Amino acid sequence: MIPRYTREVMAKLWSPEERLRAWLLVEVLACEGWERLGRIPQDAVNVIRERTKKFLDEGFTSEDVARVSEIERETRHDVIAFLTYMEQIIGPEGRYLHLGMTSSDMLDTAMAWLMKRAMEIILDDVDELLAVLKRRAFEHKDTVMIGRTHGIHAEPITFGLKFALWYEEMKRNKRRLEAALETISYGKLSGAVGTFAHIEPEVEAYVCEKMGLKPAPVSNQVIQRDRYAEYMAALAVLAGTVEKIATEVRHLQRTEVLEAEEFFAKGQKGSSAMPHKRNPILSENLCGLARMVRGYVMPALENDALWHERDISHSSVERVIVPDATTLADFMLKRLTGMLDKLVVYPERMKKNLNLLRGLIFTQPLLLALTEKGLGRQEAYVLVQKRAMEVWEDENKEFPEVVKKDPEITKYLREEELSRIFDISHYLRHVDTIFARVFK
Repeated sequence: MIPRYTREVMAKLWSPEERLRAWLLVEVLACEGWERLGRIPQDAVNVIRERTKKFLDEGFTSEDVARVSEIERETRHDVIAFLTYMEQIIGPEGRYLHLGMTSSDMLDTAMAWLMKRAMEIILDDVDELLAVLKRRAFEHKDTVMIGRTHGIHAEPITFGLKFALWYEEMKRNKRRLEAALETISYGKLSGAVGTFAHIEPEVEAYVCEKMGLKPAPVSNQVIQRDRYAEYMAALAVLAGTVEKIATEVRHLQRTEVLEAEEFFAKGQKGSSAMPHKRNPILSENLCGLARMVRGYVMPALENDALWHERDISHSSVERVIVPDATTLADFMLKRLTGMLDKLVVYPERMKKNLNLLRGLIFTQPLLLALTEKGLGRQEAYVLVQKRAMEVWEDENKEFPEVVKKDPEITKYLREEELSRIFDISHYLRHVDTIFARVFK
């Protein structure tokens, strides 16, 4: 009865044809549930199964969709149009479809099933991204580069640490997405105001079990939209992480930095006007799409406050935001995974940039060493900053050499102590510890 899927394509999942199949699945399973209770004759359910099998196994066609749309133009009600069409297909036994149900019983349960499958696709995408992040983290675990705060050189890190940071955040995204998957995986077939006045809880339980859902413990006419809001918020946070990574790549590809670069294929063109251009177009695209996904959260939040047992203000919104947000998330994850997998890294440029400030990256260990010798922190700070500013203002000076010639400093620190201070390995001695924490 339940169609089996392997690697799904998100666009197909949200097609009109697949939406009708989801609707039909709920209706047929509800008939089976009624059959188990003796309300619908077995012979009638057998006919319903036989005459809907093609639609459930092979799907609806564009001609089917067009016919339902044609009926809807007359009925001005999508569910009634669908049921009318299926009655034409099934024959007299079609009268048992929708028994005791309201439209939202079918719509919300079908939507939960579609949203569940969409999230499972996205979680597969996340796993693929995590694998690339991990591989590239270990590849560049010891690739030294400058760390930047406020866009200004700070202290050395490794490129692998950036990937480790993204990997850890993406693991948190995965947990949020898994929680949203659980939250959305609830159906309801409890009637017009949720009281089971014309349908039995056993029918709801049967349908939900067959569809891999759980019955909502309590509902009114609809599944409560806080579930949708959590789902959309999880996608928005995910999009924020994608944007963070893409923004970093854009900065690293700037001409003045050029420590990493999106792969530029043979024959690719960067600009219609300037043949020399190699632009971070994939990263820029991802940053723009993240704004779209975030934009869908507010409507989802506003959909939670419906009048009494339900109004219809949420319906038109969800027809846009849910397919769009899940499709965008799927696309963004695939694009980011491919981009990072082929990201071109320039270790030599990283090394060159690391030395741009001619040793000023060592000011903190010098400051700490002086305080350990007995100087007050502020006194030591003024002393180190004085020599640092001297190097800032004269590009011909190197900070280690200036320090070694300063009697105010050398009276506290011997040459071998200064050599240890200016040893870059001091900054990286705990990289393995961090990796063990992240990739344990």
